[in-house]
Amino acid sequence: MAKNLTFLFIFLYIVSKTYGQPLVPALLIFGDSVVDAGNNNYLETIVKANFPPYGRDFVDHKPTGRFCNGKLASDFTAENLGFTSYPPAYLSKNATGKNLLIGANFASASSGYYDETAEIYNTIPLSKQVEHYKEYQKKLAALVGPANASSIVNGSIHFLSAGSSDFVQNYYVNPLLYEKYSVDQFSDILLESYAVFVEEVYGLGARKIGVTTLPPLGCVPAVITIFGEDRNDCVEKMNRAAASFNGKLNATSQRLQGKLSGLNLVVLDIYQPLLDIVTKPTDYGFFEARKACCGSGLVETSILCNGKSPGTCKNATEYVFWDGFHPTEAANRILSDDLLPAGLSLL
Repeated sequence: MAKNLTFLFIFLYIVSKTYGQPLVPALLIFGDSVVDAGNNNYLETIVKANFPPYGRDFVDHKPTGRFCNGKLASDFTAENLGFTSYPPAYLSKNATGKNLLIGANFASASSGYYDETAEIYNTIPLSKQVEHYKEYQKKLAALVGPANASSIVNGSIHFLSAGSSDFVQNYYVNPLLYEKYSVDQFSDILLESYAVFVEEVYGLGARKIGVTTLPPLGCVPAVITIFGEDRNDCVEKMNRAAASFNGKLNATSQRLQGKLSGLNLVVLDIYQPLLDIVTKPTDYGFFEARKACCGSGLVETSILCNGKSPGTCKNATEYVFWDGFHPTEAANRILSDDLLPAGLSLL
C-alpha cells in the first residue's frame, strides 16, 4: 500500500512540475524549532540559529534561523508539494505581498503545546502563533479578496510540530512541573492544548492538518548527555513518555476527526523512522548517531553551536544529528520522504 501511495505521489509531483503548479495552494506551518524558518531571529531570546555554522549547507551557505546545517523536513515537504520557494517566516521582511500567497511559517523554536514553555524562553507560544495566523488571513484577504483567501486557506496544508520542547526544555528540568504532574497528566495537558489548536484553526477555515508525533526523545544527543547517567544508550524512560504521548495524540486526533465535519487530520509518525535511523545508522548511510556534528556533539545547540565550536564535523551527511537536538539536512530528507505516503492522504 505504501509503495502504491508513493508511486501516486510521484505521479502527482510530476504533474505539478509539468503544469507549474503546486499540489496545494499554500503551506502554513506552526510549532517549534524543528520547523522554525527564522521567526526567532526577530525576538529577544537566546534561542536562535541565525549565525554560522547553522545554514552552512543551505542556499548560499548562509544561516537563516533554521536549526540545521541545511534544509528542514518541512522544506523538503514544500519541495515535494511542488513549491519552488519556502513559506516565509511570518516575522521576517519577506512575509509581505505576493510572498504570502504560498503560505507562511509561524513556528518558533522552544515553543510547544504548553504556552509557559515558550514564555520561559521568550519565544512565540502556540496560542500567539494562531493570532499571527489570523493576521495572515487578513493580509491574504486584502491581497486576493475574501472569497479567494478563504479558498486558499481551505485547500492549504496546515503543518504542526510541537511537544518536544515541552518535555525536554520544561517538564523534565522543571520541578514545579514534574513534582506536580505525572508524565501522563502532563501529556493530557498538552493534548488539551492540541485539541484547542485544531478546533481554533478549523474554525478559521483549516481543513487539511498534518501533525507530527514526538520523536524518540531519549535518543537525542543532548538528552543522552544530560539524562543518560553516563551511558551512551537512548534514555528509555523518555522514549516511553514520547511513545505514550503519541498513542494519546492518535486517539485525540481520531476524536477530533469525528467531531469536526470535513476535517482531514493526519498524524505523521516520526518516532519510528527516527528510531530506526538512530539504532541502525549505517543502513541509512550514516556514520554517527550518538554525537551530533556541531562541537563535541554531546550537548551544543543554539548559541553553544557557533563558529568557534571546536570539533565541528566537516561532512554533516555522515551524521544523523546536526546539533544536540536537531537532525541534519540528510536525516531531514529521509524523514520527509518517509512521511510521503501518510502525507498523501492530506491531498
